[in-house]
Amino acid sequence: MAGVTYEHVYKRYPGNVVITDMSAEVKDKEFVVLVGPSGSGKSTALRMLAGLEEISDGTVRIGERVVNDVAPKDRDIAMVFQSYALYPHMTVYDNLSFGLKLRKTPKSEIDKRVREAAGILGLEQFLDRKPKALSGGQRQRVALGRAIVRQPQVFLMDEPLSNLDAKLRVQTRVQILKLHQRLQTTFIYVTHDQVEAMTMGDRIVVLNNGIVQQFDTPQTLYEHPVNLFVAGFIGSPAMNFLTVKVGGDGQSMLTGDGFQLPVEERLLSEAGASRGQEVIMGVRPEDLKDVRFPGRDGLPKIKSKVEVVESMGSEIFVYLNIGGKTLTARMDPRSNDIQPGQNVDVAVDTHHLHLFDAKSEKALVSRGTPAQAVPAVAEAPAPPAR
Repeated sequence: MAGVTYEHVYKRYPGNVVITDMSAEVKDKEFVVLVGPSGSGKSTALRMLAGLEEISDGTVRIGERVVNDVAPKDRDIAMVFQSYALYPHMTVYDNLSFGLKLRKTPKSEIDKRVREAAGILGLEQFLDRKPKALSGGQRQRVALGRAIVRQPQVFLMDEPLSNLDAKLRVQTRVQILKLHQRLQTTFIYVTHDQVEAMTMGDRIVVLNNGIVQQFDTPQTLYEHPVNLFVAGFIGSPAMNFLTVKVGGDGQSMLTGDGFQLPVEERLLSEAGASRGQEVIMGVRPEDLKDVRFPGRDGLPKIKSKVEVVESMGSEIFVYLNIGGKTLTARMDPRSNDIQPGQNVDVAVDTHHLHLFDAKSEKALVSRGTPAQAVPAVAEAPAPPAR
């Protein structure tokens, strides 16, 4: 088994830089997710590791070995693609065994590995079928099985769930996590879906425009984003943002269009914000609360108008117009009597506010604590046991 290291890696095309100075260290047996919007460079970073794209500058290591100029077949990796990439004329057994046959693995070893992989993935009864006779989820399991039989040092997965329906995505997501737990191998997984990233990764690399924005655990990304992009990308529903000015007569205040929000002086001093300065306030949907229920005492309130209400059963999403901006509040089912068009007071949990510099978009305060203590690229903890 082996870890993976990117050291100051660049990928350039004529007139376009896709990856800029990427540095990240993935520990042995860790499950790391590369996440970002379309065009952020995450798939390119994975393909450079696999040897399917040349590296323009920098170094990529698998274990202690520099693999910049090593052929893909000699890198001891296995890759699972979004499209499954199965041979339609071959049975499941032959699809699983094909790579081993090319490597001239003994027949007895091939049969052993294929049946072990089929057992892990519940494919025993499908070994004689061809891909056209399988469902999408079953085909994805065959693609995973083809990687498993290789027994590689590193598994690479490029958006493997994007062709599956919502329910099957959740089931296959759990299956991949169980697979990682069982195999105890390094996994690097690419997705544009931040919910997948949050639920699967030991740590997450957030990419935007080819630049690593932050590399840390899911909880740290959620609670202490280092900039406005990470704050808005991580979390579902997304963080709400309002442009406000620091001010107030005799009381610390954040003032926006149509509202004033009293805050602790400590919050502004730790942010290094001066009176009259414009900052961006971020508030998570769960920190906008229905004032009518216990536990809201002492929290400042702002007026809003309800635009849309979405009932999810276990929770309610209420879309509120505050100062001409639409904000999302995540409320519990007790708020099910709120109706569109209604004027409501909303309590804001200012202990969990985020503040960002309006020009640099860097975090000043995250969840009510100074943001400068959180590095963009954190040291890797020991991978947790699942």
